[in-house]
Amino acid sequence: MKMEHIALLVESPKLTADWYCEHMGFSVCRTKDDETETHFLEQPGSSVLIEIYKQAHINLPKYTKMDPAQLHLAFTVENIEVEIQRLVATGATIVEEAKSTPRGDRLAMLRDPWGFPIQLCKRP
Repeated sequence: MKMEHIALLVESPKLTADWYCEHMGFSVCRTKDDETETHFLEQPGSSVLIEIYKQAHINLPKYTKMDPAQLHLAFTVENIEVEIQRLVATGATIVEEAKSTPRGDRLAMLRDPWGFPIQLCKRP
């Protein structure tokens, strides 16, 4: 068994997908042109997709109220400080500044423009 995708229920799938494509290195590999406005996103070299969609009959999760430790997308980066500045300039917000762990990892937590948590990771 191999992981195929992670699904995120959002209010504006097209806007969200566009932001992740423009600022997080994704591209749209598949869409559903129906009421769900589903967009499957992929990154080069990764087999795990992100599904961005909406469902009118389901209440949106309150991502801004969730502790980012409950649910987040994590991305490896070369320079956390540079990426934090770049993403904040595009509408992301900082939840937790970059810090080092005892194992030498550098981690930071942000939220995308709609409040979904994004973790940036620099591993030793």
